[in-house]
Amino acid sequence: MDRCRPRKGSTRSGRVAVVSFVVGLPIGVAGVLAVASFAALPPVPFPSENPFSEPKRVLGKILFFDEQMSTANVVACASCHVFPRAGADPRLARHPGDDGALNTPDDILGSPGIIRSGVENDYQHDSVFGVNPQITDRSANSPINAAYAPLLFWDGRASGRFVDPQTGQVVIAAGGALESQAAQPIINTIEMAHAGTDYAGVVERLSAVRPLALATQHTPDIAAALADRPMYADLFERAFGDPAITAARISMAIATYQRTLISDRTPYDRFVAGEQNALTPQQQQGLQAFQASRCSSCHSLANDHFTDFTFRNIGLRPPAEDPGRRNVTNNPADRGRFKVPGLRNVGLKRSFMHNGQFPTLTDVIRFYARAPGAAPQFPDNQDPIMAQVNVPPQAAQVIQDLLQNGLTDPRVANGLPPFDAPVLFAARANDQATIVAPGTAGTGGFVPIIIAQSPSMIGNSEYRLGLGRALPGATARLGLSATPPMAGRITPTRWFDALQVEPGAPGEGVATQHWPLTALDVSPGQVLFAQWFVDDPAAPGGVATSGVARIPFFCGSMGCPTPCGPGDFNSDGVVDFFDLDAFVECFETGACGIGRSADITGDGFVDYFDLDAFVGAFEIGC
Repeated sequence: MDRCRPRKGSTRSGRVAVVSFVVGLPIGVAGVLAVASFAALPPVPFPSENPFSEPKRVLGKILFFDEQMSTANVVACASCHVFPRAGADPRLARHPGDDGALNTPDDILGSPGIIRSGVENDYQHDSVFGVNPQITDRSANSPINAAYAPLLFWDGRASGRFVDPQTGQVVIAAGGALESQAAQPIINTIEMAHAGTDYAGVVERLSAVRPLALATQHTPDIAAALADRPMYADLFERAFGDPAITAARISMAIATYQRTLISDRTPYDRFVAGEQNALTPQQQQGLQAFQASRCSSCHSLANDHFTDFTFRNIGLRPPAEDPGRRNVTNNPADRGRFKVPGLRNVGLKRSFMHNGQFPTLTDVIRFYARAPGAAPQFPDNQDPIMAQVNVPPQAAQVIQDLLQNGLTDPRVANGLPPFDAPVLFAARANDQATIVAPGTAGTGGFVPIIIAQSPSMIGNSEYRLGLGRALPGATARLGLSATPPMAGRITPTRWFDALQVEPGAPGEGVATQHWPLTALDVSPGQVLFAQWFVDDPAAPGGVATSGVARIPFFCGSMGCPTPCGPGDFNSDGVVDFFDLDAFVECFETGACGIGRSADITGDGFVDYFDLDAFVGAFEIGC
């Protein structure tokens, strides 16, 4: 939930589960949504401006897992928030920090986002990451139990006052931190969006794609919602009463889903509900030591959240590296302060702290205990509470047992409802392109690379293949072949038009070939091999080549689109304004894409008769 910054120990029994907000729902739905306090947690707060409904919840879940929310079609909310890893990101991607050098103390373990892209969704060379995915400069917070937090993100910039990103109007006066949070990553140019992306573009994209087409093994509730093959407009109509897709509604749907992600079935919850053996004797000792060591001063047991929702500077790193809360408040007293995270399911995580600095809970506890060899603490603006934290060696083991095991919800660990998930494209290696042969070097010894990250799903209108590390300003062409390479080169049977490599420093030249994939271009199960050829006088034969990408083409989860007549010009299975736009561009400029032509009549000429024929077919539809 937060990846990028802007550049009492007594046992309580007899708890009664509070499930009033799901009374009257169908049994299956209520079973998923009875999340408001199995034992210790209070009821889930829903703002009055965004009350719960099942169509809204399932829409939010679909949006949360849809990689098509990103302009690269490779990043969903769920890409960085993996439930069996406590809702955090198990991928340990390294950001070099302010010094720009990897494997130094200021490094950050963040989340991979998208490859830097310009306003036309063309790949760009990034000064830090090149043509690799950009890495966020904070680790991913968990959406689990985030419904209780008054402020979200590590620095608290997502407040309870939710303002519509499109209109500037206040939609939720208070209690809308989840809505405020949900709106931001979708248009963040590191996480999910190319430069210049706004919500008008997001709405246009969602209007054109099949919901969750890139994901497979849909969960039962998602499968039921998509059984009649709705478009996103249909899902928004079910959730909000009309088909309008807006930024506010996107945020409200995702927030509604996240308010059902409540983890309250841990051994600790059963223990405070009166099941005395739910925690082992050692874990009960750990609970006592947790309080005696003053860990609970910040990770409060009040209401059993294991956080007091405050912002603290624990002295993890110098505040100059990341001012944290000060970026929001502009108060020097807030420098280096970050939100105190909850500790439920913390034993499932792979990295800890806002910068992902520690790989294990043992490292975390050693830091607080100031154990020999532990990471240093930095005094600048360090919270005075740190001087009171005292974790003696004999307490460390039992505290870790409590955190590692006593606070783990088995539903979270095993991906069970409400923490179930479909399988994303990024997790399916068989559907992804692979590099099967190296390239040949050109000027400066740089070997051009082919960027084949985009999902090769038939119907992906934003499919693209990129070129990196090429000679700036050179001419490059992308070739395709149905046969594998020989001696590192393919023999193209299809060529795209020549492109000019973008200018830049040596080894930084990039180019992008956009190729909307239609049923006329490729077929399901087909495999093609792609390679770039760059005019470069320093290369053997005057041509430097990229590696060869093996690209498998597949159908989306709702099946492959099939052409339904000349009016379906982009072959996505529907006739709409996207077909009109594509035909007009093809008719006027000749930029039609492989396998398409504005010669609708087939007489060998592109003229008024083709325009008239297309308009007639467009009006007829499928």
